Amino acid sequence: MRWTLLFKYLSWSAGLLVLPPLLILSGTNAWVERYSQPWLYQDPLQVPHNRVGLVLGTGPTTVRGRPNPYFVGRIQAAAQLYQAGKVDYLLVSGDNSSPYYDEPSAMREALIALGVPKERIYRDYAGFRTLDSVVRARGVFGEQRFTIVSQRFHNQRAVYIARHRGLEAIGYNAPDPPEGFHSNTRFREPLARVQMLLDLLLNKQPRYLGAPIRIGIDPIQ
Repeated sequence: MRWTLLFKYLSWSAGLLVLPPLLILSGTNAWVERYSQPWLYQDPLQVPHNRVGLVLGTGPTTVRGRPNPYFVGRIQAAAQLYQAGKVDYLLVSGDNSSPYYDEPSAMREALIALGVPKERIYRDYAGFRTLDSVVRARGVFGEQRFTIVSQRFHNQRAVYIARHRGLEAIGYNAPDPPEGFHSNTRFREPLARVQMLLDLLLNKQPRYLGAPIRIGIDPIQ
């Protein structure tokens, strides 16, 4: 009887410890989805025109060396927007923290292969995080209004960041990976959204800003 009571007490205590984090995760997730919904688009014909499309970075291959469907989907969606006349320029923003890893250049080459003129593609080499990419689009590249290109779950967070920072951003949803593709990207998203709220609360800034670059005026890097 004593062990039964002890077990019930421990179970009840564990539940109290687990419940608040779960409520925070689920509540944050629901709020971000609801808030961003009016500014997300699935049909390229319905996307309002913006001068610049911001393509959020990811690697072209998986850790096993296979094509990354997140990368493929974003590149196809960005090229589709450009070819539909919904954006005039594309800003590809990603991680280039190592000489051996260059997301922006990989995205640029993939877009050129799909017919996007190279003079219409600008690279942001310091898009280390979603917040960095979004804030630098304004702080470095001078864009107040732009279309973010990524998968839906990622666009929800990116649009939330942009709107919170006073930017008139919308999102165009790239295709999700096919069923059966296993990745921890989606599973990390609830935690990333909680971190995002903390960053916004603390007015977190990008790791780097730098000299202004005017898209369509300054030469391509």
